[in-house]
Amino acid sequence: MNLLLFIMVLVISFVIVRIGAIAFQLTGLEWSLAKFQSLSCFTATGFTTREAELITGDPRRRRIASVLIVLGHAGFVTMIATFANTLRPGAIADKIPIPFLPLSIPEKVVPLINLALIAVTIYLAYRLFTNTKFAQKLTNILRKRLIKKRIIKPVSCEELVVATAGYGVSKIKIRDDHPVLDKTLSESELRKDDITVLAIIRGHKTMPNPRANAKILPGDELICFGKLGGIRKKFA
Repeated sequence: MNLLLFIMVLVISFVIVRIGAIAFQLTGLEWSLAKFQSLSCFTATGFTTREAELITGDPRRRRIASVLIVLGHAGFVTMIATFANTLRPGAIADKIPIPFLPLSIPEKVVPLINLALIAVTIYLAYRLFTNTKFAQKLTNILRKRLIKKRIIKPVSCEELVVATAGYGVSKIKIRDDHPVLDKTLSESELRKDDITVLAIIRGHKTMPNPRANAKILPGDELICFGKLGGIRKKFA
């Protein structure tokens, strides 16, 4: 029973970390960074000051991080307790019968068997959740559920690079109803909000360092530098 509980907690932990990564991505974090931050929160390790600003500077991300930290501690305590009980030999029986077979396993050998099963389970779970096709399919299913249930509202701003003092680089998908649509960069007055457009992505074409008279068209993506909080507010 303890072995089964340990395996269940292990698998659930993998799923929770994946859900946390998706939730972070829906708030605007780049995917690889979202996965790292989710794992960091769940295990309470891996944070750096610069990356922590991305979490602490956004109330939605703080809530996600808080849930991951609480679940991570609860899962860690449960896994330690079940792991210890799994390796503890019984106090009464000398042998454990094997169902449907006229054989029995010495009680002292059971902890070693359980340890081997745990090692195999961890390995298989790791291979399964790092398998590209399975991970992508699971991620898509979980993302659709989060959006459908309106647990996390996706944003059009994806943060790519973090600099100091809250500055960074973001990729923005321009909405069809955004005020900057069909305006030139100078007309959009983004510079007044301390936002610099580094590039415009239009289909498969990238226009680096666009001129002030470059027009923002439907479907464009902007690579911008500025205060991340200001960029989120401008393109929310």
